[in-house]
Amino acid sequence: MDKTIVTTASPPASHWVGDGFHVRSLFSYQANTAVNSPFLMLDYGAPTTFTPTTQPRGVGPHPHRGIETVTIAYAGEVAHRDSHGGGGTIGPGDVQWMTAGGGLLHEEFHSPAFSASGGVMHMAQLWVNLPAAQKMTAPAYQAIVAADIPTWELPERAGQLRVIGGSYQGFNGPAHTRSPLLVADARLRAGVAWHWDIPEGWNALLVVMQGEVRVGEGAHSRTIKDAQHVACSRAGDGLAVQAQQDSLVLLLAGEPIDEPVVGYGPFVMNSREEIMQAMKDFNDGKFGHM
Repeated sequence: MDKTIVTTASPPASHWVGDGFHVRSLFSYQANTAVNSPFLMLDYGAPTTFTPTTQPRGVGPHPHRGIETVTIAYAGEVAHRDSHGGGGTIGPGDVQWMTAGGGLLHEEFHSPAFSASGGVMHMAQLWVNLPAAQKMTAPAYQAIVAADIPTWELPERAGQLRVIGGSYQGFNGPAHTRSPLLVADARLRAGVAWHWDIPEGWNALLVVMQGEVRVGEGAHSRTIKDAQHVACSRAGDGLAVQAQQDSLVLLLAGEPIDEPVVGYGPFVMNSREEIMQAMKDFNDGKFGHM
């Protein structure tokens, strides 16, 4: 039995993160946490053209605690640096997977080379929840280059799927994850159907970043377009997908973390008291220094 669609969401208005990322927050921890878990937030930056500059654009030092951030680059280059020594530059096809854990500071700017040349920036940033037992784990940073991400050719020449984190059809993503999940993206060919296999009991979200996709079957199916997504039931073990146009989609599935979600800005914990402690620790300089 396939999963059923629980929610269908259209994107809100776009906004700037710093001066370098023009994004839509497709979902956040402010709502629907039970059907989105273990995922907390997704900012999607559709292709945006930037003119050359001598001053890199981006967002300066800011804190996180209790989460992981996953940045996927499709065009452009982003340079990352954090207070625990993590850092590097990601370009088209690359991914950075940062574990904030017990707390750190980081910054994200367009790379010097991209700033000098200008061009198109196309990115997505996902926030992944950490179970309560791991929220205070030591921070870590994983730089994942495109060449290390396995690609699976979908049946019937339906397209290609890249496994970033978790595993699918025997392909293991290079990211080290801290709960059972799948983070993958796929390029789907117009007019071809595909069946996404998803474990029973897992949540699943399908996000259309570009294109148009029909999700589900029969009267309960839905057509979603650029920057829209569906969230599916835990019951069921798959989902029918058919691209109406050539499409780029993000596939998110995982074992739900059924724990309280209490967030304040860049901190996501399990109680108000833990949020207050995070704020105090940040103000006391315990997140390190850039």
